[in-house]
Amino acid sequence: MFSRYSAPILGLLLLCASACGQDSKLNMLYKDPNQPINTRIKVLMDQMTLTEKIGQMAQIDRRAATAEIMRDFSIGSVLSGGGSVPRKHAAPEEWVDMVNGFQTGSLSSRLGIPMIYGIDAVHGHNNVYKATVFPHNIGLGATRDKDLVKRIGAATALEARATGIPYVFAPCIAVCRDPRWGRCYESYSEDPKVVQEMTEIISGLQGDIPANSTKGVPYVGGNTKVAACAKHYVGDGGTTKGINMNNTVTNWHGLLSIHMPPYYNSIIKGVSTVMVSYSSLNGVKMHANRQLVTKFLKGTLKFRGFVISDWQGIDKITYPQHANYTYSVLTGINAGIDMIMVPLNHTEFIDTLTSLVKNNYIPMSRIDDAVRRILRVKFRMGLFENPMADHSLVDQLGSQIKEIHQLFLRGAGNNEQNKQQTINNERIAEPVVQRENNRKLAVEESALELEEEFEVESRNLTHQIKIEKSLMIIEIKRNSFVLWKHGDRLVGRG
Repeated sequence: MFSRYSAPILGLLLLCASACGQDSKLNMLYKDPNQPINTRIKVLMDQMTLTEKIGQMAQIDRRAATAEIMRDFSIGSVLSGGGSVPRKHAAPEEWVDMVNGFQTGSLSSRLGIPMIYGIDAVHGHNNVYKATVFPHNIGLGATRDKDLVKRIGAATALEARATGIPYVFAPCIAVCRDPRWGRCYESYSEDPKVVQEMTEIISGLQGDIPANSTKGVPYVGGNTKVAACAKHYVGDGGTTKGINMNNTVTNWHGLLSIHMPPYYNSIIKGVSTVMVSYSSLNGVKMHANRQLVTKFLKGTLKFRGFVISDWQGIDKITYPQHANYTYSVLTGINAGIDMIMVPLNHTEFIDTLTSLVKNNYIPMSRIDDAVRRILRVKFRMGLFENPMADHSLVDQLGSQIKEIHQLFLRGAGNNEQNKQQTINNERIAEPVVQRENNRKLAVEESALELEEEFEVESRNLTHQIKIEKSLMIIEIKRNSFVLWKHGDRLVGRG
């Protein structure tokens, strides 16, 4: 009697046999896990055609993917865009079966290179029904508890794997410098030092990188961990007037001291991928910024994972979007982007890039650099050894909610200095922290006017506070302490 795993394993063996039969002269050394990864990469790339290499550089949405497309175009990756799910309220088994369906197509190609499936997981595995959802980054940053954040990363990784997904587009390590930016909630802090501390989530997602690891080389530690993605490189939190996807104006010192530091920590932790920002830096689109992507990130910082575009990111190099697609592909690839999110137009991308290479507008060395990085991540993840999603983990979806809830009830890891500040309809609890530069509960000036009374407790002190308009809990900026005692009351001002 077959177990529930027998059919997938038998199918995988048949696929391997079929692939081997397609070309008996293939050097299969790249499938040997005992070989050094660099050797495996070289052996595989020496046998890849231009079409197969360019296919690896494409990431398509699940709505455009089929097993046949994965096989015929050697597609390197599939993603779920926002709301792109197998069906509403899909069970984890359905996610696993979907991912395995695409993977079956990839493994049936001539070389059998596995694809990697990616999804947003910005506060837990938030696109999936019944997954554990955690506070957004702005709330986690306020705890200043990197151990808590690491445990949240581990919980998110486990639940992503429960749905068969080994790659998440997280964390966002933007340094939000203007609260008008609509995505400030995705930023851990306006303070780069706090964001640097919070990159500990990468160790939760991917596992702790071994002490003897080479700087910049990606690391993923087993089948309950995922490849992480530091985003959005770089300066997305510093745009003028906080306008999303706008221009960040800063000098070199400002860039290196404010927006770049979290990437230093991410690379040291072995982050697998880096996503480029839609925004511009001093007028240059980041998707077109060779100086910062190739020379600085890959060169100076020695990042050895792969660089991925944002959703249709290269299309936005021109205005209007997609106005000159050939120019966009040429500029984005030459800037150093390795994998391109082309959710619904992979044939146009593949045809355009193929033509640019054949006509010597893009050197073959640039293609090889991109593919080498993509394969390095896949080998480091163990995808060649374990390409199929594991049904044995499906019960883990939503399993982390009780543990993490208890963690928050204990006050963010039971760390007295990092207890979260809480609010409900009856009270505001403001734990007092005895340390320098303490940042307390802030009520925005634009949020004053609520016709309700709240009780404020501060250790042994109790006051009544009347707040006008609406109440917001935000991270307080330097020199903007807003709660103070006035007579018998606490009052607020921006």
